[in-house]
This record gives sequence, C-alpha cells and structure tokens, in this order.
Amino acid sequence: MRTIALAVLVGSLIILALIVFRKKLGLGWLTVFGTHLVLAAVGIYIVNFSGLLTEVYIPINPATIGAVTVLGLPGVLMLLGLKITLF
Repeated sequence: MRTIALAVLVGSLIILALIVFRKKLGLGWLTVFGTHLVLAAVGIYIVNFSGLLTEVYIPINPATIGAVTVLGLPGVLMLLGLKITLF
C-alpha cells in the first residue's frame, strides 16, 4: 500500500512539473507563494506575541498558515475573529 501511495505521489509530481514548465510559468509563482507563506507566519506571530489581546493565541499549523496564505491580512483577522467568537 505504501509503494502505491509513493508511486501516485511521484507521478503527480512529474505531471505537475510538466504542466508548470509547459505553460512557461517558470519559478516566479514559487517566489510569490513563498513570500505569502512567510508573511502569513509573521502575521500570526505578531498577533500571538504583540500583547494587544493577551487571551488570544492562534496556533501556527498548516490549516492556519494555509488560510492566511490564501486570504492575506484579512485571513489573520478572520482567524482572530473566529478565535474570539468561538473559544
């Protein structure tokens, strides 16, 4: 079962690489994605350790980083609002 999963992973990686380089996207999108990822982590870190809201702590995990990477600064505000409202 593990070898089948590994084969699917390698196959999808090869197909993804073909699509990226065939459409002449290059590696510019990777730089933009990496920048968004780092800024998402920094935004969550600022909320956690700024001291403005001492009872609010947003964990840094793939779900929160993904939400903030896709949504940007409004994603940090969304997570902050969800944390205050739900917990």
